[in-house]
Amino acid sequence: MTIRKGLTAERVVTAAAELADEVGLEQVGLSTLARRLDVKPASLYSHVAGAEDLRTRVTLLALADLADRAADALAGHSGPDALRALADVHREYAATHPGRYDAARGRLDAASAAASAGPRLASLLRAALAGYRLGEPEETHAVRLVGSVVHGFVSLERAGGFDHSAPAAQESWERIVDSLDATLAGWGAS
Repeated sequence: MTIRKGLTAERVVTAAAELADEVGLEQVGLSTLARRLDVKPASLYSHVAGAEDLRTRVTLLALADLADRAADALAGHSGPDALRALADVHREYAATHPGRYDAARGRLDAASAAASAGPRLASLLRAALAGYRLGEPEETHAVRLVGSVVHGFVSLERAGGFDHSAPAAQESWERIVDSLDATLAGWGAS
């Protein structure tokens, strides 16, 4: 089989990201992706160097997509509204693009990480926290706190951890983000 007309590295990576959202990131391999694209696995090597390169590219795509969404959500917001907007973007992204969300959490080598949208995403979080006037190193601790709480909630929600109990997860989410705001607002006093 020859390379399907129009097959590009971008199309291969996009198809892998879509497949990850459908079946889970761990299930995406070159053979599975080749079947999806109706090509032989060897044809993919014209566009990606292998499975690790494909995973790295999906991670880079997910980080860029998440950073773009975060930038859009943060526009015009500050303080608690910025914090909520950023937290909501991550939660929504995990719900609508679960494979990509997992990819965005993947490890990258130092060069790929530096060239990725990861630093932009971190800058956006720092911008959302600017209204709390934390200064360093407190701002770094706060970034880690917010990331841990958001990712922890999202992970438990995705695993079905809140499916069989009241109140609704949304109510807990709102309380958690409000608590993060209160914690950050009083951070300097601690």
